[in-house]
Amino acid sequence: MDWNNPYIHAVTLVVAITVAFLTIMLLVAATVLAERRVLAFIQGRVGPNRVGFGGVLQPFADFIKTMMKEDLVPDQSTRFVFLLAPMIAVVTAIMTLIVYPFGPTVTLPFLGTFQLVIARFDVALLYVLGVTSVGVYGIALAGWSSNNKYSLMGGLRSSAQMISYELALGLSLIGVIMISGTLDIYHIVEQQSGWYGLQWNIFYQPLGFILYLIAAIAETNRVPFDLPEAETELVAGFHTEYSSIKFLLFFNAEYINMITVSMLATTLFLGGWNGPGVAQFPLLGVLYFFAKILFFLFLYIWLRGTLPRFRFDQLMNFGWKFLLPAAILNIVLTATVVFFTSG
Repeated sequence: MDWNNPYIHAVTLVVAITVAFLTIMLLVAATVLAERRVLAFIQGRVGPNRVGFGGVLQPFADFIKTMMKEDLVPDQSTRFVFLLAPMIAVVTAIMTLIVYPFGPTVTLPFLGTFQLVIARFDVALLYVLGVTSVGVYGIALAGWSSNNKYSLMGGLRSSAQMISYELALGLSLIGVIMISGTLDIYHIVEQQSGWYGLQWNIFYQPLGFILYLIAAIAETNRVPFDLPEAETELVAGFHTEYSSIKFLLFFNAEYINMITVSMLATTLFLGGWNGPGVAQFPLLGVLYFFAKILFFLFLYIWLRGTLPRFRFDQLMNFGWKFLLPAAILNIVLTATVVFFTSG
């Protein structure tokens, strides 16, 4: 197939984007169900098991129920911004999917040879960091536009938290960039190919991986860093006034962000699609890629069922007084090692 033909290229992009979008939406639904069942197991409960076999249709039932609820807009809200905020949250969450490689270059009958990535360019990692940093605007604007003091406090907390931990998250990746010498995510994954995963960056950047993992949990507002919501203090935080489809957009944005930061951790630290047998069976790499993502999603759920929430002062002190200095230290150590081993 002639991939250089502009019409074929356009159709291929549309199909690839559609498949990626549907895959992520199904993965969100599966993650919601898995979270409820795993938390039920941890807490000695049964969990959802009525709708469909083993409760497998419960996320779809919840979706229909939420969509049928009344769509409210507060009278005193800034209406345009109030409606725009959830769109910003979900669009910025899903935009990063186009640069993650789901597998190696494959050759299929009638289709030819192609790479399992929607868009590949030299500064893909910079694109990911830039787009995800915009996501805080959705939450901050939602809190401000609601004209509700609880929502405003939730939005302010989110702004402070996400900006603080965004710095540590970005700095934790500098070590990988120095080792790889590129911002091309696809190339970073290719550099980690090798026997038994010994070339994975997690072995060369263990401190960077730990720092990234902590900062990513804080970035996605998950326990123990879910201060923007904090239902015991702020009702539901920034989305207190949201209902129906607008609430659903915020809900989906959180889970999509969980998936995307898991994808970034997989590609930068755990070798992406690399694993035993990928050289002989390239499509096996897709399974490895999603298996690693599922590991991180399970870790998210496990932490939620295990750890208590931090106080807000503890959260900010940890981010600025420990995480940020540790990320800078990792950069200095990595630069020193690269300098003495590159000659």
